[in-house]
Amino acid sequence: MKKIILFTALLLISLVIYAAKPKQHYIRLLVNGNECIIRLYEETPKHRDNFLNLVKEGFYNGTLFHRVIKDFMIQGGDPESKDAAPGVLLGEGDLDYRIPAEFNDSLFHKKGVLAAARDNNLEKESSATQFYLVQGKRYTSKDLDRMETLKMDGRKFPQYQREIYQTLGGTPFLDQNYTVFGETVKGLELIDSIASLPTDSNDRPLQNQKMEFSLLKPIEVRKLEAELRGEDYKPNIFRRFLDLFVQ
Repeated sequence: MKKIILFTALLLISLVIYAAKPKQHYIRLLVNGNECIIRLYEETPKHRDNFLNLVKEGFYNGTLFHRVIKDFMIQGGDPESKDAAPGVLLGEGDLDYRIPAEFNDSLFHKKGVLAAARDNNLEKESSATQFYLVQGKRYTSKDLDRMETLKMDGRKFPQYQREIYQTLGGTPFLDQNYTVFGETVKGLELIDSIASLPTDSNDRPLQNQKMEFSLLKPIEVRKLEAELRGEDYKPNIFRRFLDLFVQ
């Protein structure tokens, strides 16, 4: 009897371990049939949780990327952009709260990052809903040296960040001024395609860029993380069984 109880307890523990939700949160962004996948940073929990809640509510679905600047960023999340008439100036819509800034030296404005928009409040608190995805551009070492001298208030770019800004690109002058809280791990070309669109005098794309967000399911996360590691998703028999029930 004791052996049966012990076996049952071990089985239950194993089920809990295997069925546990992934530690990372990933969001799928769909725009006009194209998609990218964004990982939310655990180092910025206030922004992470706020964004997750809005995505789960379907808040963003049908809203537009209303401000697009090539070699800079694409911005969206204005609730007033949903069903907005062509040519209408957007960007003032929001909810009735802000999110405290969550700056982290290791999180920076490389190409593909997700960051929170904000107004000019002194605390640099973020908009509840508006965000941007960085396209940016590549910078030379001299460019970065000059930026450190003129715009960084004595801060220096760590060497690994300098290398990324010189190869992948980004918007380094925004570091520590706007909260970065996620990054695109798949589908960077979506950002490039939107950033290249024709726009009006207010930087709004002439053709509406409607967005739809969804949270990746645990099995999708496991497959994605295996892909990002350059591996095939090959679960054992026990994992396959759990995948049938834990979605």
